Amino acid sequence: MAIESARLFVDTWGWLALADAKDPAHQKAVQIRRSHTAPRSLVTTDYILDETITRLFARSPFGSAQLFCDRIFEAREVGMIALETVTPERFGRAWKLRLRYRDKPQISFTDLTSFVVMQELSIRHVLTADAHFAKVHLGFRTLP
Repeated sequence: MAIESARLFVDTWGWLALADAKDPAHQKAVQIRRSHTAPRSLVTTDYILDETITRLFARSPFGSAQLFCDRIFEAREVGMIALETVTPERFGRAWKLRLRYRDKPQISFTDLTSFVVMQELSIRHVLTADAHFAKVHLGFRTLP
């Protein structure tokens, strides 16, 4: 399956790069996002949006942060973005990963929940510069 037709998981890093035209990775992130135009081809979680909203409002003017978040929510409403919820079952599986990766304490619990969702949905590509996605050796490929 070509990357363009595959589902793409968008990590917090990806959303922040997309939101900030001054970010060195912004243009590449936009290019990658534009290559995923099929309905629900972009996937993220409520935990990722929690982190994104928190960081975006902390570092951007309020109006800019609100506009970017509104666009994410609108894209979800029209079916362009799949927003996955970290259910109690997914939380439990992430906890098991936390225990499994005891040698990697720097991996956030949000990342672990992302790994669970990506595995469950058979998503291999993730828009992020977070090296933790590769360090767990679960077959994830980071973009850019």
